Amino acid sequence: MNVYLLGTAGARYVVAKQLRASAGTVLEEDGEFLLIDPGPGTIVHLAKHKIPVEKIRNILISHKHLDHSADLNVIVDAITEGTLKKRGRLFIPKEAWEEGVLLSYLKEALAETIFLAEKEAYHTAKFSFKTTKKLLHSAETYGFIFNLKDGKSLGFLVDTAFFEELISEFQGVNYLIVNVVRYEPKEGVLHLSVQDVRKLLASLRPELTVITHFGMTMLRANPFKVAKDLSSELNLKVVAAYDGLRLTL
Repeated sequence: MNVYLLGTAGARYVVAKQLRASAGTVLEEDGEFLLIDPGPGTIVHLAKHKIPVEKIRNILISHKHLDHSADLNVIVDAITEGTLKKRGRLFIPKEAWEEGVLLSYLKEALAETIFLAEKEAYHTAKFSFKTTKKLLHSAETYGFIFNLKDGKSLGFLVDTAFFEELISEFQGVNYLIVNVVRYEPKEGVLHLSVQDVRKLLASLRPELTVITHFGMTMLRANPFKVAKDLSSELNLKVVAAYDGLRLTL
């Protein structure tokens, strides 16, 4: 599986100033593409990295917030050729669907819409994944665990505050991509901090962890230094994503 992290922006200021790109993540398996969380500018970065938008047939929205869904309309318009072709499979929380992250005329152009629920399994021709229990965030959202062909697994821990059950939900994943908006925790902010990630990794101990989705405090702290320090402290492989990072798992 190829994983393309097109953008690594997290908090609103980083997105608004485009200090990091706010594009989504693309998975590619045997010629099939799955696009996760197409935030602002995703269509631009797909073109920049020569990922053919017209070949995307699967879209996964973790939750309704704009940094995870703003380019959904333009992506659906592109893959359906302006609604002339009924194409595309959209996995989305019901809250995001009902609040209109996708315009009504584009909803009708999709071939299939699947509403996400906690701890359920989902499949496409090439991808197989399950959701975790509902995360602790200001919108309906879930974590995702993808099954890889070699029997290993890739976890996506998206926006959430820390809670103890995250450890059991992601137990056993081989690779973990985790959104780390905060350098230090802040009361009332429902996002993970470095302190939270340290606790998670000490228990989960994945083969590879990629930190991404950075807010300003993370950028000031230097995500590459944070990843290096975590690697050294925990004796694990932790890397900080950059815009356009490609992984082959």
